[in-house]
Amino acid sequence: MISDACCDFETVEKINNDLTPRLRELSKTKFFKYYKLKLYKECPFWKEYGMCVNQACAVETTDESNVPEMWRSDVLGALQTSQAGTFFQPFKKCEYTDQDFCVVEDESDSEGVFVNLLDNPERFTGYAGASASRVWKSIYEENCFNIIPPINNNQFNNNHFASSSTGKQLGNILQNVARRSDPTDNEEICFEKRVYYRLISGLHSSISIHICNEYLNQTTGQWGPNLECFITRVASHPERLQNVYFNYIVLLRAISKAADYLNGYEFCTGDKNQDLQVKAMVSELLNVARSCPETFDEKQMFASPESRLLKEEFKARFRNVSRIMDCVGCDKCRLWGKLQISGLGTALKVLFSYDDEYLNPKVNPNLLTRTEIVALFNTFNRVSESLSAIEHFRHVYQESIRGNDKQINNEESSKLEVRIYLKFFFFFKKF
Repeated sequence: MISDACCDFETVEKINNDLTPRLRELSKTKFFKYYKLKLYKECPFWKEYGMCVNQACAVETTDESNVPEMWRSDVLGALQTSQAGTFFQPFKKCEYTDQDFCVVEDESDSEGVFVNLLDNPERFTGYAGASASRVWKSIYEENCFNIIPPINNNQFNNNHFASSSTGKQLGNILQNVARRSDPTDNEEICFEKRVYYRLISGLHSSISIHICNEYLNQTTGQWGPNLECFITRVASHPERLQNVYFNYIVLLRAISKAADYLNGYEFCTGDKNQDLQVKAMVSELLNVARSCPETFDEKQMFASPESRLLKEEFKARFRNVSRIMDCVGCDKCRLWGKLQISGLGTALKVLFSYDDEYLNPKVNPNLLTRTEIVALFNTFNRVSESLSAIEHFRHVYQESIRGNDKQINNEESSKLEVRIYLKFFFFFKKF
């Protein structure tokens, strides 16, 4: 079973095998491939000098003339003009409402830019060092309810990979894994705080998987999976793997809960044929999601009268994380960090801000903005791709183990392999 969830790893992988191709195709449509955000926002917490000068860090933006007219800031801004007249200056729009778990991108903001996500894939950019370390250190140490001890900057140094995934070195990595424990294995940590930490850890791990799966071999110039990167960043920390699965089930549960609302939503791009096609694709995906067994029970959270303050602190900390994403020194990393935090924040908003009956598109048609829906589905797609990558790395790893067995044939290595297979069955097991 996945900790703090209602299902097991094998069930999640079976669900994902069905949903992955649907999500992948949906992300290619006009409605879901364009995302608007304020990409060049100033870091609110410290002066950020760690700009990534690598060309891979750059983001290719799209001119507003290339997107449907109804999405453009001048049209949306005109719709929001006050009836008091052109000389009346309304109050500045808040970055979030009481229902929001993160800072919400304003589609009418003229400083926002449109990005074609397909033209800016999430992959290895070379962004590392003090700038990247400071972002994650701030998130974990200052915004994760003190669940983990102070972090050494070297823990987030992206350049430290295992030099080899074979023989004795692999054995040393796995022996170290056997001694590691999950930071949430503490009876004093309440369910809500564990969920918060798992979401942050799962997001971080999923991003790391994308980087390792789309890694640049600087010798050949080819992009492809890097097993050593994956083992070092993720697989040698079993709780990180588990938390990727946890993120998946939370997102799946949120989409299932919002199914009626999403079925009633108008996916408008100006192209009626494509709009009908997208609506049908979303409907099919929602039907699959709703047919899945129970994955996560959000009613266990914030259930007591005393938990109201905890819920507000949960929101405040998650909003803080969304602000920290503006401190990322790599444009492409910032783009995908902001989008995926927004996607998780939208999922939390659906799960914890609205009762089922409130998610009625006829009664409350404007609960979610277009950017929130785009972020939600694209985040689900990215985590889905992470699970597919885990399956691929699992098979690559098993092939390397078979190769090692031919070279290393002693009793100690056999005992080690048995221990590892038992401890991490969800990663090494063949489904």
